[in-house]
Amino acid sequence: MSLAKITSVKGRGVYVAGNDIDTDRIIPARFMKCVTFDGLGEFLFYDVRKHSDGSDKPHPLNEARFKGASILLSGANFGCGSSREHAPQAIQKYGFRAVIAEGFAEIFFGNCTTLGIPCLVARREDIARIAEAVDARPDLELELDLLAREIRFGGQRVNVTIRETDRDALINGRWDAIGELLDGRGAVAETAKKLPYLAA
Repeated sequence: MSLAKITSVKGRGVYVAGNDIDTDRIIPARFMKCVTFDGLGEFLFYDVRKHSDGSDKPHPLNEARFKGASILLSGANFGCGSSREHAPQAIQKYGFRAVIAEGFAEIFFGNCTTLGIPCLVARREDIARIAEAVDARPDLELELDLLAREIRFGGQRVNVTIRETDRDALINGRWDAIGELLDGRGAVAETAKKLPYLAA
């Protein structure tokens, strides 16, 4: 299986305000009792989106105008807290393909990269500009260009940063270590034949 080269992401955005949004807020621990990650998307931000009876609270993800948004915008230190892999899985299963924030927790950032989700860092004032444009026009397309390290929207553009090793992995289709290993099964088998301690 050849991994996709992720050089750009296009889609509509939604802004979820706040700093230090931790992984427990992204996916509460009680929803992590699952065999696979399928279905985690419906529990994304559950405790801040839903009342105890399951009815909606006021939240951007509950607004019809942002339905189908695939680019998540937020504040500083996004994805902090526990290192649960379920957090980026929930983000992906909900339908998000990229995250833009002022900064990311290290493990969360790495877990996103291995799912092919670019995490781009932008300045607070630039995120505010994008959020304002998205609020005024929820159908506005954002284009995240990893090659140029910029976001384009409504005739505007802002610069972003991303750790170079992760950017390289994304744009060259090397973001999933397991996928790479599976791609190299033939070479692994050939090498194994030459190792005396693996000989049958």
